This record gives sequence, structure tokens and C-alpha cells, in this order.
Amino acid sequence: MSDDSRQDICSAKGCTAPAQHALAWNNPKVHTPDRRKIWLACEEHRGSLSEFLAARNFLKDVTPHQQAGA
Repeated sequence: MSDDSRQDICSAKGCTAPAQHALAWNNPKVHTPDRRKIWLACEEHRGSLSEFLAARNFLKDVTPHQQAGA
């Protein structure tokens, strides 16, 4: 069985939708300024995940996410 059929999924709890956005963030109390962690989001959860990170001043960038092999 090939891993080609695997899709990156949304990081929202319980969501299994394909990821469409990459949310780059960091926690300045823990990470160096250039370090970026990535959460993936489907269209439905992009807003709520972005708001969660932005409320803590963690959100750095939101970019389109392209599935591997696409």
C-alpha cells in the first residue's frame, strides 16, 4: 500500500478534512524569533485557528497549503 493516498488534514480537534491553509506561528516565550511551527487548517477552521493564535500574538503568517504530490 502506498502513502500517496494520504492527505494532510486539518489541525482542529476532531477534524479530518483536507488541509487548505498553513498557519505559521511561534510562542515568543519558548521559540526564537525565526522559529515557525505550522498548523494546518481546512477552510472551515481557518478562521477559528487563526483567531486562537492571533489572540495570543502567536500568528505570523497564513499561506495556502498544497497537498504533497499535488
